[in-house]
Amino acid sequence: MKRLSLVLLLVFSIVALAGCGGNSAKSDSGSAKKPVTLKLGHIQSETDLWHQGAKKFAELVEKKTNGEVKVQVFPNSTIGNDRDMAEGLQMGSVDFALIAGVLGNFEPSLQIMEMPYLFKDEAHLRKVIYGPIGDQLLDNLLKSSNIRGLSFWERGPRQLTTNKPVNSLNDIKGVKIRVPEIPPMVAAWKAMGANPTPMAWGEVYTALQQNVIEAQENPVPYIHAGKIYEVQKYIAMTNHKYEYVIMAMSNKTWEKLTPEQQKAISEAAKEATEYENKLVAEKTNDLFKDLQAKGMQVTKPDTTEWAKLAQTTHKEFAEKYGIDLYNKIIEAGK
Repeated sequence: MKRLSLVLLLVFSIVALAGCGGNSAKSDSGSAKKPVTLKLGHIQSETDLWHQGAKKFAELVEKKTNGEVKVQVFPNSTIGNDRDMAEGLQMGSVDFALIAGVLGNFEPSLQIMEMPYLFKDEAHLRKVIYGPIGDQLLDNLLKSSNIRGLSFWERGPRQLTTNKPVNSLNDIKGVKIRVPEIPPMVAAWKAMGANPTPMAWGEVYTALQQNVIEAQENPVPYIHAGKIYEVQKYIAMTNHKYEYVIMAMSNKTWEKLTPEQQKAISEAAKEATEYENKLVAEKTNDLFKDLQAKGMQVTKPDTTEWAKLAQTTHKEFAEKYGIDLYNKIIEAGK
């Protein structure tokens, strides 16, 4: 009996120690979690302002999650072009991406934002993207594609670069202009008399170099970071589209995070947006001056007729993608 008691005591002791060890291991693993590493992709180079904004976002996420979440940034279309990354966001193979108008192929109402000569100026754009209309667009995106829009970043107006000086509409007749794969932009440039050619950004420099295309259009920071000055001599200040980019996130990734991590990411996105917008405002003029220093010649065509022709295409897309939304955007500019 005494021996049985000793055996039982030994068994209970082992169980108790195992229980303590289990709690200790759980505590240890809880206090030393392996960081979650997430991927953020964009199509621009390491010298672009987007990359600086993306790095700031990564820094903020790591700080706000106390190192629990790290963000690795992939520039230069390393993990795909815009469409590839958008599809990756849907599948969860890409966690974050900076994507502009191509998201309109995943949420139709965003196509309205891609109409050239829709916005009067940057103040008009800001009123839209940072108000109820912007919230509605991001909500539409989440519901239709399972892509979560964290914020809008400003990019500045798009300008036209060419092989010859552009002073009037006659100068772009028949010219092969690279545009993103966005139907409203294709339609507007056709209406203005050009020959729009949809093409991924990563192919543009070589296409210009080899004369596959004769022109392209983008905001000044894009033009500078893409070294377009090496293959084009002229820049026409057309201000045909006031630009934004969406910091997008895979909703599949979002749902895997804790509420505290989600809150930290939302806060980091907001702060990174403020940082990026300030950077764009401060640097665009300097970059424009540098384009001139590198030999680009500037023209400033009167774009009144350009706008009238481009706006003839608005009705078709407004009716297709949301006439009420289009009217709200127009009203916001009054």
